[in-house]
Amino acid sequence: MKKLVICQHRLLHYRVRLFEFLRIECSRRGIELHIVCGQASRSESAKKDEGNLPWAHKVENYFWEAGNVDLVWQPFPSKLKDADLVILMQENRILSNYPLLLSRLWNKREIAFWGHGRNFQSYAPQGLRERWKMWLLNKVDWWFAYTKLTEGILLANGFPKERITCLNNAIDNDAFVFDLKNVSAEAADRLLRELDLAEDAPLGLFCGSLYPDKRIKFMIDAAAIIHERMPGFRFVVIGDGPSSAELQELIKDKSWAYWVGVKKGAEKACYFKIAKVVLNPGMVGLHIVDAFCAGLPLITTSSARHSPEIAYLENGVNGCIVDGSATDYAEAVIDLLRNKGSYEAMCAAALKSSERYTLENMAKNFVDGIEACLKAA
Repeated sequence: MKKLVICQHRLLHYRVRLFEFLRIECSRRGIELHIVCGQASRSESAKKDEGNLPWAHKVENYFWEAGNVDLVWQPFPSKLKDADLVILMQENRILSNYPLLLSRLWNKREIAFWGHGRNFQSYAPQGLRERWKMWLLNKVDWWFAYTKLTEGILLANGFPKERITCLNNAIDNDAFVFDLKNVSAEAADRLLRELDLAEDAPLGLFCGSLYPDKRIKFMIDAAAIIHERMPGFRFVVIGDGPSSAELQELIKDKSWAYWVGVKKGAEKACYFKIAKVVLNPGMVGLHIVDAFCAGLPLITTSSARHSPEIAYLENGVNGCIVDGSATDYAEAVIDLLRNKGSYEAMCAAALKSSERYTLENMAKNFVDGIEACLKAA
């Protein structure tokens, strides 16, 4: 049986079910999966986003705080040193990656990266950190790319296509889909009344963390233009974060705009159920899959610093990517909402996309790539 090790400097809660899927499928294909995980740094621990796997190998990380970066050393368990494949997260700050990369010179085991390819939110894309990351791209035997966007970066830097597995990064949305299907008419009607929303009037929705890359002012400016042109329009912001105070200040005199904080489960599903469109002019990440599950077009901008999941948005098919100002953005939303045929086609395409970007599909892609890597060794 081949031995596979995946290193996670900390185990994020939304990866737990992925690893459970991987363990089952790897075992079925004669591969023994081991997860090595440490713990969050002091700054990361405030996020409270760690999960637990009883069968994972837990190690004690060492951290060094260097400015706004936490450097980390994650010990590699000696009993796993006979692994046939080790998958590392592509992060410059994980110092323990470098000896494993260097070991390719004398060790027959395969070393792979799992990551974005580059830092999509970097303020210095041509800076030393990013140049170092780009130099390291080709120093592994295999790549597990987040999305097609990552794959494109790898190919542009000369990494062989036959040694790239595109995962189509996803999270577990089964519970959200269940909640959407079970929103009662009574719950939907009650929410419509709370928002003073006529049954046929459009509701715009934002759902995600609130921080500068989400372009909060741009979003509210655009929503104000939509409301001016479509007086029945209402806008709801779900989420919290560092920019929540800015949001509250921007909407304090706008009776048609609501900030409702973090919502989960059936409450979150109810907002998506009555919404007509998802507005996110800033960074798009995995929350795009929420919009797809609800059959809602997501509208964003070309100028935002998106995560790799922006690759899932097909402009004019399952959502829109708008160039220009808040006015241009608002007009694009208004045009879509007023064109029933285009709107319904986009909703149908969004829902269809939700069938592609699932945790089960990601796990299958992952194991297919693991198997191909081991066979090529």
